[in-house]
Amino acid sequence: MSTPYRTTPTQTLSVLVQDRPGVLQRVAGLFSRRGYNMDSLSVGACEEEGLTRMTIVLSCETAAVTQVAQQLRKLMDVLDVRHLSRQPMVVRELLLIKLQAPPESRPELLSLVETFRCSVIDVGQASIVIQVVGDVDKNNALLRLLEPYELLELTRTGATAMSRGT
Repeated sequence: MSTPYRTTPTQTLSVLVQDRPGVLQRVAGLFSRRGYNMDSLSVGACEEEGLTRMTIVLSCETAAVTQVAQQLRKLMDVLDVRHLSRQPMVVRELLLIKLQAPPESRPELLSLVETFRCSVIDVGQASIVIQVVGDVDKNNALLRLLEPYELLELTRTGATAMSRGT
């Protein structure tokens, strides 16, 4: 099984929408119609009740993202679109990694977990589950170091982001 590395996102949008049925479908449909692929889509509650924030990561030129942002603003239920890549931002994603981990390999694995400030969230007789929170580059670096171990299962949340400061 190959390890699914992600490239560092080139463009990140933050989209504030009404929390209503069908909004996600309309946003995804816009990307589909325009022929753009989302590298990552993270959707969840935000600071205001009744609203949802979407973090959309794309690998495309700035001009294309500007055009997509303009199209998003025209959609019903879209209240705000911010091009976060134009300013300092904080980006994180969550990985859950299940590895084959017989007792003799655990000390080395635990050392890697400590070095990358991860957490062991489950230990079985022959496996271990690691939780990693960080930016894409850090998470990919850990995955490269874990290549000698048998990867049983992996899931990534996709990026979530916000601008730094006020």
